Amino acid sequence: MIFNDEEIYKAVVYYLPEVNEYVKSHGGKIKLLGVKDGTVYIKLTGSCQGCSMSLMTTKMVVQKSLRGYIHPELNVINVDGMPENKLPEEFYAEEEEKNTILGKVSKIFKR
Repeated sequence: MIFNDEEIYKAVVYYLPEVNEYVKSHGGKIKLLGVKDGTVYIKLTGSCQGCSMSLMTTKMVVQKSLRGYIHPELNVINVDGMPENKLPEEFYAEEEEKNTILGKVSKIFKR
């Protein structure tokens, strides 16, 4: 990928409000957690959290949209509690994101 994690993160921050409109129409919200090696880690919240269609929303709405805006090889993972969908130990996020409650709790469980 031709972009580093910081550049991808900033691009996602820029485009996420537009992508989030679809999710908001279903009572949910997309929270950007971070980026690692070209993979964007998000958390679907609200009515989308735990929804049986959350994987489809992640891949067919969020990933497809962000690939169109940023790069066609971009991957998006919804950190939903499943072992295969976890946030890596090291990732890029703005410092204020890492200092949120979710960021602090993630650090505790990674010890």
